[in-house]
Amino acid sequence: MSKTVLDVKGLNCPLPILRAKKAIKDLAPGGMLEVVATDPGSVKDFDAFCRQTGNVLVSQKEDGGVYTFEIQKGA
Repeated sequence: MSKTVLDVKGLNCPLPILRAKKAIKDLAPGGMLEVVATDPGSVKDFDAFCRQTGNVLVSQKEDGGVYTFEIQKGA
C-alpha cells in the first residue's frame, strides 16, 4: 500500500489541517497519509479532523517536538 507523506513542519493551525484535507482528497479509500508537523496544537486538531471526516487516525507520535500522524482515508 502506498503512503503519501505531507511535511507541514513550521506551519501553524489551521494550515496543517488544510494541507492534509487537500492531500487526503487525492487518495483512494484506504490510502495512507503520513503528516509530519511541529505545531503542538496539531495533536488535538488531527484527532478532531479524523473524527469529523470519517478518516482513521492510525497512529500519532511525538519525537523532539516533531509530530507524526498516520491517517487512513475512510471509505
